[in-house]
Amino acid sequence: MTAQLQHRNNVHVAGSGPATLFFAHGFGCDQNMWRLLEPEYRKRYRTVLFDLVGSGGSDLKAFDPDKYASLDGHAADVIEIVKAYGEGPAIFVGHSVSAMIGVLADLASPGLIAAHVMVGPSPCYINDGDYVGGFERADIDSLLHTLESNYLGWSSTMAPAIMGAPEQPALGVELTNSFCRTDPEIAKHFARVTFLSDHRDAIAELRTPSLILQCDDDLIAPVAVGEYMHKVMPDSVLTIIDNVGHCPHLSQPSASNDAIASFLSQRGY
Repeated sequence: MTAQLQHRNNVHVAGSGPATLFFAHGFGCDQNMWRLLEPEYRKRYRTVLFDLVGSGGSDLKAFDPDKYASLDGHAADVIEIVKAYGEGPAIFVGHSVSAMIGVLADLASPGLIAAHVMVGPSPCYINDGDYVGGFERADIDSLLHTLESNYLGWSSTMAPAIMGAPEQPALGVELTNSFCRTDPEIAKHFARVTFLSDHRDAIAELRTPSLILQCDDDLIAPVAVGEYMHKVMPDSVLTIIDNVGHCPHLSQPSASNDAIASFLSQRGY
């Protein structure tokens, strides 16, 4: 079973320590996006890097549009990975959409995950009444239409905007290349699942200690989203760092590391 999981999700394990940190990447990315952060943690913890099915070095043959028609399919994979590779308490470090995948895995298997680190999370991208998600429904529909009609063109335009970090243009190029390496049909499918999802009810149910790591200028997950999550999640810490963009683990790894290390220390890990 472990060999099957390793192949399916391109799992890599390093380090040792009292807890296991599972690093899950966001849309259009892969585990390489953690390269500036994860090495710091393998010195003190066991770390597990993996790719969501359909991304990076995962087994593309394992991608089933029906299974992954919602984030629950990826959450089921996460449960299998944590059970197979976890030693000691499991800390789930999820970027963007993977933060919600971690929430769903936690709720489906209570007690499996001891704490969450959510980097740029959003339970819902679409504005709804008093809720500010950052986009109107028409904005998302337009984004998805452009993505579906010209994925490579969309990637070259959107990836630098998502990355931000204007003083580090190489990171925008890196994210563009990552998007462009992703199978376009799978990317289109995952984008629809991601940007039309609404997991506000799920985060309100979560009782697991959680760090919400937010950037003060993020096109995808504005500060209002982090403030909303902190308000509705009963055991959460909100840390806002000075960063332009949606990928602080790449553009501000030192500040991200400080916030994560502080949270883990406060929780006794």
